[in-house]
This record gives sequence, structure tokens and C-alpha cells, in this order.
Amino acid sequence: MTRAPDFPPANPDYRTEVERIFQAAPFIRSLGIEAEEIAPGLCVTRLAVREDHQQQDGFVHAGVLATMADHTAGAAGATLIPAGAIVLTAEFKINLLRSARGPELRCVGRVLKPGRTLIVAESEVYGGEEGATLVAKATMTLAVVRPR
Repeated sequence: MTRAPDFPPANPDYRTEVERIFQAAPFIRSLGIEAEEIAPGLCVTRLAVREDHQQQDGFVHAGVLATMADHTAGAAGATLIPAGAIVLTAEFKINLLRSARGPELRCVGRVLKPGRTLIVAESEVYGGEEGATLVAKATMTLAVVRPR
């Protein structure tokens, strides 16, 4: 198990909300990103790499890495918001550290600073043959939105 931050969830049913985030997002479903672990302030995902995830030279496309990093960190943020609220990415920065290959990617998203209106989170994407090579690191600011 990946160590989760020590933040209390505002919604006791946070796990159901995070599972909804993965099931209700058509783009995420089409890519095949799946949640592996969900805890307050933490989300871990995996992606079995397919040919359609690759760019022209056989590496995983940067857009796939960015999407995985963004959605995983957003899901980590969603574990800490009140019922009925949602998170939307307000700012996003990714560092692509090395080319990604391998049969699978794994992403660990963690909340760095929770807040009532903004949450700061990070993600690390791992790949390679052993799945232990850090290939990308992202930070994002998530807006907590309460639909009217």
C-alpha cells in the first residue's frame, strides 16, 4: 500500500465518488485508466499500455501521461471534498522526465494541501519494464466547485 497523506475526508462516502469519477468519464474509460487504491488524499491508478497509447516512435504519448497524471491527482483531491462538490483542474504543470515504455504505467496522486476552494496536488507516473522508473511528475491546482 502506498502511504496516504493524513487528511480527513469531508465525505464519508468518498470512495463511491472517486469510483464515479473513473466510470463516468468517457475519455478515461476509453484510455483504460483504472483506480487501484483510494484513500483520503491519495489515488493510485494503472494503465495497461496499448498500441493506441503510443506516439510515432513507440513511446507512450505525452498526452496519455498528462491525462493519467491529471485525472489521478484530481481523484486524490476528490477524496477530501464535501458530498455534492466536484473538483476541476485550474492549473496544471507536468515534467516529462524520460520516455515511457513498458507493458504498464502506474500513477500515484497525492494531495499536498487541501482547502475549501483550492486543493494543491501532485502525481508521479511510473513506467519501464519493471514499472519502477519515474517518467513524469505533475503538480496541479484543483478548484472545488459546488454545483448550483
